[in-house]
Amino acid sequence: MKRILALLATCATALGLMAVAGPQAVAATGCKVDYTVTSQWTGGFQAGVKITNLGDPVSGWTLKFTLPDAGQKLAQGWNATWSQSGTTLTATNVDWNRSLGTGASTDLGFTGTFSGANPTPTAFTLNGVACTGSVGGEEPGPTDPAPGGTTPVGVNGQLHVCGVNLCNQYNRPIQLRGMSTHGIQWFSKCYNNASLDALAKDWKSDLLRIAMYVQESGYETDPAGFTSRVNSYVDMAEARGMYALIDFHTLTPGDPNYNLDRAKTFFASVAARNAGKKNVIYEIANEPNGVSWTAIKNYAEQVIPVIRAADPDAVVIVGTRGWSSLGVSDGSNETEVVNNPVNATNIMYAFHFYAASHKDNYRATVSRAATKLPLFVTEFGTVSATGGGAMDRASTTAWLDLLDQLKISYANWTYSDANESSAAFKSGTCNGSDYSSSGVLTESGALIKSRISTSDAFPTS
Repeated sequence: MKRILALLATCATALGLMAVAGPQAVAATGCKVDYTVTSQWTGGFQAGVKITNLGDPVSGWTLKFTLPDAGQKLAQGWNATWSQSGTTLTATNVDWNRSLGTGASTDLGFTGTFSGANPTPTAFTLNGVACTGSVGGEEPGPTDPAPGGTTPVGVNGQLHVCGVNLCNQYNRPIQLRGMSTHGIQWFSKCYNNASLDALAKDWKSDLLRIAMYVQESGYETDPAGFTSRVNSYVDMAEARGMYALIDFHTLTPGDPNYNLDRAKTFFASVAARNAGKKNVIYEIANEPNGVSWTAIKNYAEQVIPVIRAADPDAVVIVGTRGWSSLGVSDGSNETEVVNNPVNATNIMYAFHFYAASHKDNYRATVSRAATKLPLFVTEFGTVSATGGGAMDRASTTAWLDLLDQLKISYANWTYSDANESSAAFKSGTCNGSDYSSSGVLTESGALIKSRISTSDAFPTS
């Protein structure tokens, strides 16, 4: 799709904050708005609108702007409640992007029609205040620190499991939110300095899950080469203050014991090499399937000691039955894990879902299990379990609201431009250098980025 128009509008003055309840609060703050026409056709267009909060946190917002041509009409919008009155478009937050912390951003979008010209909108306002400059009226320079302060690893340090929670160095429960790579044997072009800069700084992601397939032209074809590649991604994540989740991505065959020797070799190597780092988490089997919980548990109890021998402090995540569904996809539930847990400490259990396929009964299982087991959603998609089909916005939102409520960490599948609707980027994005603008995002990518880039507010006391 041809990018034909870009407008950058920045604002900073006293911004009236629309509180969830009670009187209106007022704070000196600043924001940035990026408006991009991402596609245009005869009589119609699609536009992306990105709001970034450069100042104090806000709770509740309304964006307004003017369409210069009376022939421009709103057709439909997303990631906000949209309306039009005359030439004025209004976008009001929805529940899940109501709050914008310092440095947080949210991506909106809409489609419209026009007759004649399709000029650039003007007069952007946020909560009634004109967007006229930056924080304090000064243009941010290239040496200004990034909004948002210290990195996720810088704040939280070495993680550990406490009770049913993932906890930071202050022994406080936290939630990490981030993205998973696609198979690094196929999409290595998507993982470079530019894309990981965007993930850390623009998406404000807490973690990068590194999906290293074992079969499917992966690790088994070049153990040394893939081990080196995983280590390089760990370093790139560390340099940007993100956690690195090393995923031993076993899928076919589904019994992880098939790869037991490979797992021992791989984890002995990466654990020894990365033991001094605070940002590494190990996922020892992606999606066990067609195999009993007893067999999965046996595998885990052989691999975990290999990791512990080199890296005694890191969190280890164990896959569960039925493609890491806690057994639900096999007609079981969490009780088999609760009643027969892995004999190891500082571990969590993986849960995976795809929102269009896995709904209320899966959410009910997670709600119950989270009271007894430390869970980590190491992979999920907004679409069907095939990785394709239409995005299910309602189910995805219900899932993410639940995970936020329970402080369950997650990684979305997938930070890539794969030709599937689960991908965050439009096809061809990884051939270029733009990973930040709304114009390169798919519908799934826009939704997930909006959720991930909101403020973490990690506890430190």
